[in-house]
Amino acid sequence: MSDQRPNVFADVFTVERGRLRGEPVVRKAGAADLGGTLYELAPGADEMPLHIHHGMEELAIILSGRPTLRTLDGESELSEGDVVAFPRGRRGAHTLVNRTDAPVRYLMMSTKVMPEVVEYPEQGTIGVSTRPPFERPAPGDDPADNLRLRFNRSDAIQ
Repeated sequence: MSDQRPNVFADVFTVERGRLRGEPVVRKAGAADLGGTLYELAPGADEMPLHIHHGMEELAIILSGRPTLRTLDGESELSEGDVVAFPRGRRGAHTLVNRTDAPVRYLMMSTKVMPEVVEYPEQGTIGVSTRPPFERPAPGDDPADNLRLRFNRSDAIQ
Protein backbone atom coordinates (compact mmCIF):
# COMPACT_ATOMS: atom_id res chain seq x y z
CA MET A 1 0.00 0.00 0.00
CA SER A 2 1.20 3.49 -0.84
CA ASP A 3 2.23 6.01 1.80
CA GLN A 4 -0.14 8.43 0.05
CA ARG A 5 -3.66 7.63 1.19
CA PRO A 6 -6.45 8.81 -1.09
CA ASN A 7 -8.73 11.44 0.41
CA VAL A 8 -12.30 12.07 -0.77
CA PHE A 9 -11.90 15.79 -0.07
CA ALA A 10 -8.66 16.18 -2.08
CA ASP A 11 -8.91 17.83 -5.48
CA VAL A 12 -7.27 14.90 -7.29
CA PHE A 13 -9.06 13.35 -10.27
CA THR A 14 -7.32 11.18 -12.87
CA VAL A 15 -10.35 10.62 -15.11
CA GLU A 16 -12.42 13.31 -16.82
CA ARG A 17 -15.38 12.65 -19.06
CA GLY A 18 -17.15 15.84 -20.04
CA ARG A 19 -18.29 17.52 -16.82
CA LEU A 20 -17.75 14.38 -14.73
CA ARG A 21 -14.46 13.78 -12.93
CA GLY A 22 -13.51 10.51 -11.24
CA GLU A 23 -10.84 9.08 -8.96
CA PRO A 24 -10.65 5.34 -8.08
CA VAL A 25 -9.97 5.98 -4.38
CA VAL A 26 -10.86 2.52 -3.05
CA ARG A 27 -8.42 0.74 -5.39
CA LYS A 28 -5.73 3.31 -4.52
CA ALA A 29 -6.40 2.61 -0.83
CA GLY A 30 -5.45 -1.03 -1.46
CA ALA A 31 -8.83 -2.78 -1.83
CA ALA A 32 -8.91 -5.82 -4.09
CA ASP A 33 -12.52 -7.00 -3.87
CA LEU A 34 -14.36 -3.68 -3.36
CA GLY A 35 -14.91 -1.02 -5.98
CA GLY A 36 -15.21 2.63 -5.12
CA THR A 37 -14.81 5.79 -7.14
CA LEU A 38 -15.03 9.39 -6.01
CA TYR A 39 -17.01 11.41 -8.55
CA GLU A 40 -17.51 15.12 -8.98
CA LEU A 41 -20.27 16.49 -11.18
CA ALA A 42 -19.85 20.05 -12.39
CA PRO A 43 -22.85 22.41 -12.16
CA GLY A 44 -25.46 21.37 -14.72
CA ALA A 45 -23.76 18.02 -15.45
CA ASP A 46 -25.84 15.12 -16.76
CA GLU A 47 -23.03 12.87 -18.02
CA MET A 48 -24.08 9.31 -17.14
CA PRO A 49 -27.18 7.81 -18.75
CA LEU A 50 -29.74 5.96 -16.65
CA HIS A 51 -28.34 2.45 -16.27
CA ILE A 52 -28.95 -0.96 -14.72
CA HIS A 53 -26.17 -3.20 -13.41
CA HIS A 54 -26.92 -6.89 -13.81
CA GLY A 55 -23.79 -8.07 -11.95
CA MET A 56 -22.72 -5.36 -9.49
CA GLU A 57 -24.56 -3.77 -6.62
CA GLU A 58 -23.74 -0.10 -5.97
CA LEU A 59 -24.04 2.36 -3.11
CA ALA A 60 -23.82 6.16 -3.38
CA ILE A 61 -22.71 8.34 -0.46
CA ILE A 62 -23.32 12.05 -1.07
CA LEU A 63 -20.38 14.07 0.27
CA SER A 64 -21.32 17.55 -0.94
CA GLY A 65 -23.98 19.23 -3.01
CA ARG A 66 -27.55 18.29 -3.87
CA PRO A 67 -27.67 15.89 -6.84
CA THR A 68 -30.87 14.67 -8.44
CA LEU A 69 -31.32 10.91 -8.43
CA ARG A 70 -33.08 9.57 -11.53
CA THR A 71 -34.58 6.05 -11.45
CA LEU A 72 -37.20 4.16 -13.46
CA ASP A 73 -39.73 5.42 -10.90
CA GLY A 74 -38.91 9.13 -11.23
CA GLU A 75 -36.63 11.71 -9.62
CA SER A 76 -35.72 12.92 -6.15
CA GLU A 77 -33.21 15.40 -4.81
CA LEU A 78 -30.52 14.03 -2.49
CA SER A 79 -28.72 15.89 0.30
CA GLU A 80 -25.24 15.79 1.78
CA GLY A 81 -24.86 12.66 3.87
CA ASP A 82 -27.55 10.67 2.03
CA VAL A 83 -26.73 7.02 1.35
CA VAL A 84 -28.59 5.23 -1.44
CA ALA A 85 -28.25 1.56 -2.44
CA PHE A 86 -28.72 0.32 -6.00
CA PRO A 87 -29.33 -3.45 -6.05
CA ARG A 88 -28.70 -5.52 -9.17
CA GLY A 89 -31.37 -5.50 -11.82
CA ARG A 90 -34.15 -3.11 -12.81
CA ARG A 91 -35.06 -2.05 -9.28
CA GLY A 92 -31.53 -0.61 -8.96
CA ALA A 93 -31.67 1.49 -12.16
CA HIS A 94 -30.10 4.89 -11.49
CA THR A 95 -28.12 7.91 -12.48
CA LEU A 96 -27.12 11.09 -10.66
CA VAL A 97 -27.30 14.51 -12.30
CA ASN A 98 -26.41 17.96 -11.03
CA ARG A 99 -29.11 20.56 -11.63
CA THR A 100 -27.58 23.08 -9.23
CA ASP A 101 -25.01 25.88 -9.56
CA ALA A 102 -22.50 24.15 -7.26
CA PRO A 103 -20.37 21.02 -7.80
CA VAL A 104 -21.65 17.70 -6.44
CA ARG A 105 -19.22 15.17 -4.95
CA TYR A 106 -20.14 11.57 -4.14
CA LEU A 107 -18.51 8.24 -3.47
CA MET A 108 -19.89 5.34 -5.50
CA MET A 109 -19.07 2.00 -3.87
CA SER A 110 -19.68 -1.36 -5.53
CA THR A 111 -19.23 -5.05 -5.37
CA LYS A 112 -16.50 -5.84 -7.86
CA VAL A 113 -18.16 -8.38 -10.12
CA MET A 114 -16.69 -9.09 -13.53
CA PRO A 115 -17.72 -9.69 -16.18
CA GLU A 116 -20.48 -7.12 -15.93
CA VAL A 117 -23.57 -6.45 -18.01
CA VAL A 118 -24.99 -2.92 -17.93
CA GLU A 119 -28.28 -2.01 -19.55
CA TYR A 120 -29.11 1.54 -20.71
CA PRO A 121 -32.94 1.43 -20.98
CA GLU A 122 -33.43 4.95 -22.38
CA GLN A 123 -30.90 4.27 -25.15
CA GLY A 124 -31.96 0.68 -25.81
CA THR A 125 -28.38 -0.57 -25.47
CA ILE A 126 -26.45 -3.16 -23.48
CA GLY A 127 -22.80 -2.94 -22.39
CA VAL A 128 -20.60 -5.90 -21.52
CA SER A 129 -17.17 -5.53 -19.94
CA THR A 130 -14.60 -7.88 -18.49
CA ARG A 131 -12.55 -5.24 -16.62
CA PRO A 132 -13.60 -2.31 -14.41
CA PRO A 133 -13.47 1.01 -16.32
CA PHE A 134 -10.54 2.56 -14.41
CA GLU A 135 -8.44 -0.60 -14.04
CA ARG A 136 -5.45 -1.04 -16.31
CA PRO A 137 -4.45 -4.49 -17.58
CA ALA A 138 -1.86 -6.33 -15.51
CA PRO A 139 1.51 -7.10 -17.14
CA GLY A 140 1.12 -10.23 -19.22
CA ASP A 141 -2.68 -9.90 -19.61
CA ASP A 142 -3.92 -10.79 -23.07
CA PRO A 143 -5.49 -7.64 -24.58
CA ALA A 144 -8.11 -9.87 -26.25
CA ASP A 145 -9.45 -10.67 -22.75
CA ASN A 146 -10.39 -7.02 -22.20
CA LEU A 147 -13.87 -6.83 -23.68
CA ARG A 148 -15.83 -3.59 -23.77
CA LEU A 149 -18.83 -4.19 -25.99
CA ARG A 150 -21.93 -2.08 -26.51
CA PHE A 151 -24.78 -3.10 -28.75
CA ASN A 152 -28.43 -2.36 -29.38
CA ARG A 153 -30.67 -4.57 -27.30
CA SER A 154 -32.83 -5.17 -30.37
CA ASP A 155 -29.82 -6.77 -32.12
CA ALA A 156 -29.52 -9.53 -29.51
CA ILE A 157 -30.41 -13.06 -30.50
CA GLN A 158 -32.92 -14.45 -28.03
